[in-house]
Amino acid sequence: MIALLDYGSGNLRSVHKSLLKVGADVRLVQRPEEIGDARGLVLPGVGAFDDCIAALRKQELLEAVRDFIRTGKPFLGICVGYQALFEKSEEFNSCAAGLGVFQGKVVRFTEKPGLKIPQIGWNQIEIVRPDCPLYRGIANGSYVYFVHSFYPQPADERIAATRTDYGGAFASSVWRDNVFATQFHPEKSQKVGLQLLKNFVDLTNG
Repeated sequence: MIALLDYGSGNLRSVHKSLLKVGADVRLVQRPEEIGDARGLVLPGVGAFDDCIAALRKQELLEAVRDFIRTGKPFLGICVGYQALFEKSEEFNSCAAGLGVFQGKVVRFTEKPGLKIPQIGWNQIEIVRPDCPLYRGIANGSYVYFVHSFYPQPADERIAATRTDYGGAFASSVWRDNVFATQFHPEKSQKVGLQLLKNFVDLTNG
């Protein structure tokens, strides 16, 4: 069973449907005790960093996420669920502390002539860590779907699994041990996204 965190935000319905489509047994979770014996945990996200952190704190899920990650079982963060893994964000003069799973901060794209902010639409991923199990069966240069104005800057660049160019290269996904996270939306990325989610589900099945 995969626990999908429902904190009143995020692209919950699409993520839920996509996980079901690739064969996952999914449980929507609103409280720590509901995670139970889940073999994987997914933190989706749409919207503002502070809103995500505040909602997780209100539902006592912040420490539950950290506890789950410490079990060594697979964890996947999506979009703001990716950003929340870092220490802090510059979004709207954010004052909320992130989960701190990774060192680094979330920053805004730099204004440049011809660069539209937010990035909305399809862009390519360069797979810089081909050993990352999320990208099994996914071609380098594949297109995935983004909606964001901010992105994390990991202090340790070695955790980047993919990079994407949007006015400069940024870490569009990361991987360390059992923790995976994507700035793009796999649930909106058609065949590529479904393959990525299937790979995650396969990891939870051991």
